Amino acid sequence: MSSSTIAVEQGRETGSKPQPGPILLLGAPGVGKGTQAKELVKLWGIPQISTGDLLRANVARGTALGRAAKELMGRGELVPDSLVNEMVAARLKEPDAVNGYILDGFPRTLGQAHWLDGRLASEGQVLPVIAVSIQVDYNQLLRRITGRRNCPVCASIYNLFMNPPRRDGFCDVESAALVQRADDTEQVFKERMRAYAGLTAPVVDHYRALGRFAEVDGDRPIAAIAAGIVTAVERLRK
Repeated sequence: MSSSTIAVEQGRETGSKPQPGPILLLGAPGVGKGTQAKELVKLWGIPQISTGDLLRANVARGTALGRAAKELMGRGELVPDSLVNEMVAARLKEPDAVNGYILDGFPRTLGQAHWLDGRLASEGQVLPVIAVSIQVDYNQLLRRITGRRNCPVCASIYNLFMNPPRRDGFCDVESAALVQRADDTEQVFKERMRAYAGLTAPVVDHYRALGRFAEVDGDRPIAAIAAGIVTAVERLRK
């Protein structure tokens, strides 16, 4: 059992199950943010709220918000903050979010961060948003992304640098030729990193100035990273 799981289980045994509240999980492309979000969902029993998932769900259900977003995207326009905010507001009212939630992809801009802080304060939310950023060295991230290869038959994932196949270029299971996703190139990675840094820097500065920001070393085993996030959240909640 990982140290993060032990910490949560001890809280349950003593009747003081922690309420993590709203947590913004930040991380550059390739840091494993999605993996950590799933770990925290299991640990705390709170939902992961992804704006991408919300957008797709609203469009699929044909809600008023979804229809408006689909029309904008059909014209090649970006979905404005106001529409995304409304989707998030509706999701936060659902009962599974009462003890907290993992925010994924929101707030992505400083305007969204101000909106979220203001909304929670106006609703009397006791626990404000805290932001935790998973940090991994740039060159390590580059190796994770550009070294990734997939089997088109069984969907096994390899990495040329960290988890190579036994036979260069071929799947260990299916012997099929491995493929590289079109967006797993160095050029695309650099563009994604620039976009991430440009959007995220003001959000990081915002929560850092409020004393609600922490960084966690992401170049460790999954359980160790999760334990680090739990420790950071507990420290920021004191």
